[in-house]
Amino acid sequence: MQSPTDRKNKTAYLGLLTAFSLILSYIETLIPFQIGIPGIKIGLANFAVVLCLYLFGYKEAVLLTCVKALVSGFLFGNLSVIIYSLVGALLSVFIMILMKRSGGFHIPVVSAGGGIMHNMGQLLVAAFTVKTYSVLYYAPVLIIAGLITGLLIGMATSLVLPYVKKVILKGVPLE
Repeated sequence: MQSPTDRKNKTAYLGLLTAFSLILSYIETLIPFQIGIPGIKIGLANFAVVLCLYLFGYKEAVLLTCVKALVSGFLFGNLSVIIYSLVGALLSVFIMILMKRSGGFHIPVVSAGGGIMHNMGQLLVAAFTVKTYSVLYYAPVLIIAGLITGLLIGMATSLVLPYVKKVILKGVPLE
């Protein structure tokens, strides 16, 4: 078997993570999650981004984030959705990269930081779009939502990551 860092293998795994993130994005559109505050989502696709960050590194995570935001926007949204998603996702992945590089945070905390910053990025786009800062009143609720969903996604990633690493590094077949 070739090394898991081999270019072909890495490309295949990144393709699988991209497909996984798009499937999770689609599943999220099917879940009726409305609590009356615009912008609150579960963030299931972030699961694939956090996995990518810890499996392959920051370059691959940024690439996955961009592809996920663009393709899911075209499939399940419109140009407005793409802009909101891309700004939030890039801000999210950059804070997760910084938190991971610092070495002082566990995966759930890194993911929570990403969830919070995703919501803040989208809130900034909204403030710029409507040209008023009154939308910033949503910030406390969006911070709490990003924290909770980010922690849950991060805990799920922490549980799954050792098994995924085992499959990738040792070529263990899935049973």
